[in-house]
Amino acid sequence: MTRPGTAARDAGLQPERTRLAWRRTTLACSVTAVLALRQALHGTGSRVEVAATALIALIWVAFLWVAHRRVRELAGARPPGLSPRVALGAVLCSVGLAVFAMAVIV
Repeated sequence: MTRPGTAARDAGLQPERTRLAWRRTTLACSVTAVLALRQALHGTGSRVEVAATALIALIWVAFLWVAHRRVRELAGARPPGLSPRVALGAVLCSVGLAVFAMAVIV
């Protein structure tokens, strides 16, 4: 809803830039997960490494789900703002991936 005397805001290419940003973030998350999995596979094979590897894969899949959901939301005629649940999910996936990747390296 616009206020009287103001024009409706033209989003222009903003939704497209946001979709591309989510794609880049997904690619970066995928590369991080693959590097962490590679490190775990060349490790000692301890239970901690195996558990961290499984959690890294799980977090990666969760992040892909969050990103895919957001990209689908952006495909609509008028995309909604970023919901707190989606933002929290992306943050938790990113932090979890970093923590478990460090567990594999150390």
